[in-house]
Amino acid sequence: MDDESLRTLMCEAMAIVNSRPLTADTDAASAEPLTPNHLLHMKTRVVLPPPGEFQREDLYLQKRWRRVQHLLNEFWKRWQSEYLQTLQQRQKWNSVKADLRQCDIVIVKDENLPRNKWLLAVVEEVILSADSKVRKVLLRTATQQLDNSGVRMDDPSFIHRPIHKLVLLYRAES
Repeated sequence: MDDESLRTLMCEAMAIVNSRPLTADTDAASAEPLTPNHLLHMKTRVVLPPPGEFQREDLYLQKRWRRVQHLLNEFWKRWQSEYLQTLQQRQKWNSVKADLRQCDIVIVKDENLPRNKWLLAVVEEVILSADSKVRKVLLRTATQQLDNSGVRMDDPSFIHRPIHKLVLLYRAES
């Protein structure tokens, strides 16, 4: 890898790290959460997900851009699987932790999302298991597309997710 490709790789990896939401705005009209990229670049969108799919074979091509994009996808997968897990300590059976509850804001871990896309959702309903613990929740997600008057263009969608595929971002007040 030459200097220019390495510099591109490092800059885009920095953009991935700084695209993680810091807070969740509880206002429904807010378009997106605050990230370090907003503060560093004073822009709402710094790096968009690249077009296309990149395979392992791209490492061996002469096209340096595809090679860098494949390495960035690998970095993104490891970032999600290794770092995102550390944000929420799971000490199963060691201590009693508060369950998710209605109106909590969570990050949905989804392997199918492109790089730098964070799916935020609001817990609409908790589903208790046989042992009276929350194991599954009903989430409300919405698109970030707003019309000229600031109203969301699409209706929100509802999905069921197990709690191990969620990371709590903001706990709702009781």
